[in-house]
Amino acid sequence: MLDLDAGKYAAFVWPAFAITALVFVVMIAACLNHARRWRARAEALERDGR
Repeated sequence: MLDLDAGKYAAFVWPAFAITALVFVVMIAACLNHARRWRARAEALERDGR
């Protein structure tokens, strides 16, 4: 079973997990956004014949 009881440290553990998850989401979103911009620029350069 999954034991989610953090005991007396719950006030520190759960916010740390939440912050970590939020940072991962932001990092993934930034990476995908950068990849989209990179691909659009590469396609534009190919269309221009460079």
